[in-house]
Amino acid sequence: MSKTWEHYHHAGRHHEKAAYHYHEAAKYYQAEDLEKAAHHAYLAHGHNQHAMHHDAEAAKLHAEHSDTPATPASEQETATKSAA
Repeated sequence: MSKTWEHYHHAGRHHEKAAYHYHEAAKYYQAEDLEKAAHHAYLAHGHNQHAMHHDAEAAKLHAEHSDTPATPASEQETATKSAA
């Protein structure tokens, strides 16, 4: 299994965990249990930070092993529209 794929895989798992904890935080916030809501929001933030780390590492590895340099999505969209 490549390191790039591993980072994407871990990023996906952390995104899933963050979504779960954000959902739980919202549920507890609605029930006015602010302590539990804050706890789940804190956990969600941590998972989101880990996901962003793995996303960045995967993108860096992908760029190192790719023949073409990585470009931001906004630049790719502009190039696609101008070609059409």
